[in-house]
Amino acid sequence: MNSATQNTIQATAASPTAVKERAKSVVKEKYPNYKIIVLNDDFNTFQHVVATLTTYIPGMNGDTAWDLAHEIHDQGQAVVWTGPLEQAELYHSQLIRAGLTMAPLEKA
Repeated sequence: MNSATQNTIQATAASPTAVKERAKSVVKEKYPNYKIIVLNDDFNTFQHVVATLTTYIPGMNGDTAWDLAHEIHDQGQAVVWTGPLEQAELYHSQLIRAGLTMAPLEKA
């Protein structure tokens, strides 16, 4: 190869027409949310369920907790919180430690 050929190859590789653009196809997927489900049982009182929910679930007020306690009693279960996995795991374990009967975490 002579030096003229080398210069041509280098010039072609450096030219803007030889540079390929990257495809901008970044797929953004949201992390799944998880549901915390409290199950009905024969030993937790309405008052204990309400107190536990208002203590451990952020933003839970007494009226909503009472509505959920009635749903748990009447329907056998209720979704009390939905959100990211790490928070769901924390709240789920806190509710278990407080004595509530819990279903396993489920993807929402």
